[in-house]
Amino acid sequence: MDAVRIDQWLWAARFFRTRSQAKTAVDGGHVRLNGARTKPAKDVKQGDTLTIRRGFAEYTVEVTGVCERRGNAQAAALLYDETAASEQRRETEAARRKLERAGLAASGARPTKRDRRQLADLKSGGPD
Repeated sequence: MDAVRIDQWLWAARFFRTRSQAKTAVDGGHVRLNGARTKPAKDVKQGDTLTIRRGFAEYTVEVTGVCERRGNAQAAALLYDETAASEQRRETEAARRKLERAGLAASGARPTKRDRRQLADLKSGGPD
């Protein structure tokens, strides 16, 4: 087998849980083949470069194998190689998001009347 549909390959490589999710992602422009938007029926062959965006993560992978059947995770990992720049970019983005969330802790309690007045003042630009 030389080539396989891109939505089928994404499913077999375990980037998406179902083929319909892979098809929707390709239709939505979240998957690029060699830098260009593509359709779900486009064939992927060994040596192609895919850019896959899932949530906050963006993967840039080179296709090293094609398979139209979904196997275990070890077999799926042999179908592609992620670029070093892509791995580093994902790690720095994850660290940045983690730092942004570090100071945000919900108290779990409703605001008091005083808290609500302070919030109202803050939103309106200051006390009247």
